[in-house]
Amino acid sequence: MTVPERQETDLQALSEVCSIGMRHAATALSQLMGKPVRIDIPRLIALDPASLAQSLDAREVTCLHLQILGKVRGSIVILLHEENTRRILQILLGKLPAAGQPLSDLEISTLKEIGNILASACLNALGGSLKMSLLPSVPNLERGEASGVLAQALGHPPAGEAILVVDAMFSIGDTPCSGSIFLIPATASLEAILASLATS
Repeated sequence: MTVPERQETDLQALSEVCSIGMRHAATALSQLMGKPVRIDIPRLIALDPASLAQSLDAREVTCLHLQILGKVRGSIVILLHEENTRRILQILLGKLPAAGQPLSDLEISTLKEIGNILASACLNALGGSLKMSLLPSVPNLERGEASGVLAQALGHPPAGEAILVVDAMFSIGDTPCSGSIFLIPATASLEAILASLATS
């Protein structure tokens, strides 16, 4: 089943809200890291879960997965390539993680805090536009091959159900930090979001 066609104005409204959230997230991360953070203007991708997984490469990633709490349901998934996970931890903690070793409790806590900052900024912008309170859950952290950890984060959607993904790339300082932020609203919530944005 393909994603139902959306009015371009509906998708543009959602993209603009997400752009505001990403700018807020970039500002918060810049303050945390002491380096400029840029998050590109997000793009909307309509895919079924299998196609989304296939669109990712086989490199090792760190995955931060948060549930959206409130009247809107869905997920926020943040994927960081392994080398960029190490770079971020070096910036924040002053040393590189030990290569090939499990992350320490401090390193895990630091990455989860980054997930909280990114997710909260996105949901604050979306909740402000929808005039409702939206909060992220406590992040879950997984490491492994990109397609595998994303499939685990998405769970098992109904057969044939397509999803709309808001994907944004970001960088830290002068160095591109290859990673993605996926905002994945549940199907019923997506309908409510677009209807609310259309009347705001």
